[in-house]
Amino acid sequence: MRIICVDDEKLILELTVSMCRELPQKPEVQGFSNSADALEYLRCHKTDIAIIDINMPDMTGIVLAAKMKEINKNIAIIFLTGYSEYALDAISMHASGYLMKPVSSERLKEEIDYAMENIELHKYKPQNTNIFVKTFGRFDVLLDGEPIAFQRSRAKELLAYLVDRHGSFVSRSTAFSILWENRTYDRPMQKQLDVILRSLRATLDKYGISNMIEMRQGYIRAVPEQFDCDLYRFFDGNIDTVNSFQGEYMSEYSWASFTEANIS
Repeated sequence: MRIICVDDEKLILELTVSMCRELPQKPEVQGFSNSADALEYLRCHKTDIAIIDINMPDMTGIVLAAKMKEINKNIAIIFLTGYSEYALDAISMHASGYLMKPVSSERLKEEIDYAMENIELHKYKPQNTNIFVKTFGRFDVLLDGEPIAFQRSRAKELLAYLVDRHGSFVSRSTAFSILWENRTYDRPMQKQLDVILRSLRATLDKYGISNMIEMRQGYIRAVPEQFDCDLYRFFDGNIDTVNSFQGEYMSEYSWASFTEANIS
């Protein structure tokens, strides 16, 4: 489980992060005093719960929650505030919880437990099981049991990275840094990235599976609902998938070692 906390008051932020890390679920927790940094993190990391202060100077918590929902529609929002008049706004956002400052660890645990119960109702259920994305061992995409052929190896690697990001949007510059680790993101290389993006789209179009990815305003993501995937079933707790993991994850890509360590 991953939680992010956003609050412009440093001491309250540190206290909230500390209480979250002491929860029985032992979640991974990140704290942010700036809304823009929180949004950038969310684009690159699948996150289950966001605990947000409503009254912040750079962006209100209500606006921040709406932007988070655009990135990850399933993220659970818990608002944290010292002002009860924001309750109606929180309800309109379909927030999972609403906590008044100062927050006790008992109340925080109650709201986290409630949010996780709702998350359990939205477990991974792929809509298209004809497409299987294999990440254990070497990366492959199988359509009706047969691997699809990519025109360019970097297009395949880009899709692998998007799958690894578990539905989070990835910026063009981040995608570039993955595909060309030590190159400068200048105009010629931007054009090279365009070639890779077009190649990926063309391959998926050829097989009629272009809905596997989504592009929006300079960002791109894999759409988890559109394919079956061993990685997603693993993190969903599927026993057969857990038992099938043999210690290797996307072994051809060096950047995959971080996820491999988490799985192990």
